[in-house]
Amino acid sequence: MKNLVYPFLFLLVIACGKKETTVADTIASNDIKSIRAKKKELATQQQNIIAQIKQLNTAIEKLDPNKKVPLVTTFTIKDTLFNHYIELQGSLQTKQNLVLTPEYAGILSQVFVKEGQYVNRGQVLARIDDGGLSQQLSQMEIQTQLAKTTFERQERLWNQKIGSEIQYLQAKTAYEAQEKAVDQMKSTIAKTSIRAPFNGRIDDVITEKGAVVAPGQTQVFRIVNLSQMYVEAEVPERYVSTIKKGTSVSVDIPVIGKTLNAKVRQAGSFINPANRTYKVEVAVPNKEKNIKPNLTAKLKINDYTNPKALLIPQSLISENAAGDQYVFAVNKNNKNETIATQKTIITGLTQGSLVEVMHGIKAGDILVSEGARSVKNQQPIEVLN
Repeated sequence: MKNLVYPFLFLLVIACGKKETTVADTIASNDIKSIRAKKKELATQQQNIIAQIKQLNTAIEKLDPNKKVPLVTTFTIKDTLFNHYIELQGSLQTKQNLVLTPEYAGILSQVFVKEGQYVNRGQVLARIDDGGLSQQLSQMEIQTQLAKTTFERQERLWNQKIGSEIQYLQAKTAYEAQEKAVDQMKSTIAKTSIRAPFNGRIDDVITEKGAVVAPGQTQVFRIVNLSQMYVEAEVPERYVSTIKKGTSVSVDIPVIGKTLNAKVRQAGSFINPANRTYKVEVAVPNKEKNIKPNLTAKLKINDYTNPKALLIPQSLISENAAGDQYVFAVNKNNKNETIATQKTIITGLTQGSLVEVMHGIKAGDILVSEGARSVKNQQPIEVLN
């Protein structure tokens, strides 16, 4: 019996000695050589397994009649109208926004208007004390009447060949000089009245009655006309040949939630050397009078139009290491299989999520849409749509 037990125990010991060491046991040994050896062993096994899987996949692809192909959707390229816009920010202005100053120095004796009042062009808004000029004018007009009577009598005598020519000329000169003096005085007195230069609304009465005003210095009124508004914006110089007078513009005024279509009414001829831009003006109608000066407006200016553009989503375009852009078109190979064919393209302008393709595809081509990122050149595909 003992002879049978001892060989069994010997074989058990040998079997236990050949037991494979686990990763945990190797790490627990704290033996750097054992750990490195275990890592090398596992890495070799990993490479062998990967190579075996590749061999199996190759065999499956050859033997499986229902091998899997990428599922894709497609769409057909059509030419369409393409309007490209640039977006700019501008400021709403009006040329009829003016601060009035007097032409005559003196005391502001009368103010005839108040804030918010609508006035007509030429209407008297205020008067300045003329310091006695009106009385002087009255005296001058009396003297003018006398000079006129003297001249008329002297003229009658001269026509009858009575008196000397010098007397006639002196009377005529005196009368004409007096008339001019009266006209000059009237012009001076007219400057004591502050008049509205255009139809509009008194936005602010800056100087009150009784204040001393100086010509060209004292601000008296602000008058504004909101019926002729416009947007002023600065356009980069690279658009000088495309954005000009008559170019279509979409104007968005976010504050009042208003969007309207207009045209460029004026394009500047001067390039600002500081920022390389030129100014454009876009007329904006304001019938409701809810557009105010200095509001911000967003402009979308049509700088390019192609009535037969080829537009595709930007998401379909891929790029290789050389920087070339390409898409996948749907074709048939010599086995009559549906395949994806890579086509190099040249793109143009973009608008939103769409880009214009200038070269590489044509109208009628069928492109891979969904699934374009998962296919390869000349790879069989299955079209879902």
